[in-house]
Amino acid sequence: MAVLEIGHPRRRALSCASEFRINFVHDWKLAAACWADGGRGTAFQNCRWLEAWYAAFDDALPLIAIITDATTDAQIALVPLIRRIRRGVRIVEFADLNVTDYNAPILGLGVSLHPAQRRALCRALLRAIRKLPGGVDLVRLQKMPADIEGVPNPLAPLGNAGSCSLNGNLIVTGDDFEIYRASIRRMQLPRSWRVFSRNPGATFRMIARVDEAMQVLDVMDAQQEARMAKLGQPFVLNDVTHAKFYRDLVTSSLEQGYAVLSALSCDAGIVATALGIRNGDDFVFLRISNAGKRWANCSPSRLIVERTMAALHEQGVRRFDLSIGNYSFKRRFGAVQLPLIDASIALEWRGIPHALRDYVARYLRRHGWLHERIRRAVGNRRSAR
Repeated sequence: MAVLEIGHPRRRALSCASEFRINFVHDWKLAAACWADGGRGTAFQNCRWLEAWYAAFDDALPLIAIITDATTDAQIALVPLIRRIRRGVRIVEFADLNVTDYNAPILGLGVSLHPAQRRALCRALLRAIRKLPGGVDLVRLQKMPADIEGVPNPLAPLGNAGSCSLNGNLIVTGDDFEIYRASIRRMQLPRSWRVFSRNPGATFRMIARVDEAMQVLDVMDAQQEARMAKLGQPFVLNDVTHAKFYRDLVTSSLEQGYAVLSALSCDAGIVATALGIRNGDDFVFLRISNAGKRWANCSPSRLIVERTMAALHEQGVRRFDLSIGNYSFKRRFGAVQLPLIDASIALEWRGIPHALRDYVARYLRRHGWLHERIRRAVGNRRSAR
């Protein structure tokens, strides 16, 4: 069976956690069919994103939790999870694998739980996961926003605010984009555009056709791989699985406006690219690439960000997210950090060391001075060997 039901549809029981019923579905298409239309979520809790993700990363077992009100059967939340074994530890986590920036449930329309209900939902979900056949050692939920479209995230009580080492980077432009441009004038992007425009055939364009988008993605892969090789770091976004994911995502949603791809080009070729996803008046940059040092005089990565923002602003986008990570250029664009939440819960003894390690790592991140002392001590010890 694709559906495993945990719990009983009793009406008001003694335990607050019995307000909720948890169904686990092991197939995304079935889960989507069971879930009513609509709902609240970040740009990543979108059916197009999740369908492409579960289709590409098929080596992890889908474990989609559909949470309903045990009394009314109203849909409360859909939680896109996976179940996998890593180094002998049985883990339940979000459908992410370092691809999704923000992890969260999709909330049913009109759902807003008070604090006691949110805590009860967390207990009900953990209890249901604990009862899964085969057992689970560790529940690891990372990169969770505290709020989902203005509604408190019901899974936030599992962790602490700001416990994640990563954060979002939000820019709210307002209705007049020229006012925003003036706020970042120190970046001298008009000058960068003038320098770039001297190249024959120089143009910025939003990619509208899928066939052209596939060519741009090939260039993006090559440019990013060259960049990472120069830094001496591995690059995986062009392997079979990741390439399938991004191409399926663009193929299925470019024409609908969910996936957005843009490029700076001239007669010499494509100089910079940007890929992102749009959710109403919100847009998240996923990937940015450029053709390397030869073009440094026109700052192509910054330029394509600004040009893409301007084009989307004309279409009604007002909130831009430069994605997770704290590169300095994001501050220069005026981005404000969005704290995220991590939670690690050990359900069996095998998960305890991993939950403790996650806790220690979060503690050290909150106390930078201690982290720096430990880092220096470890470095000194290694150099003494």
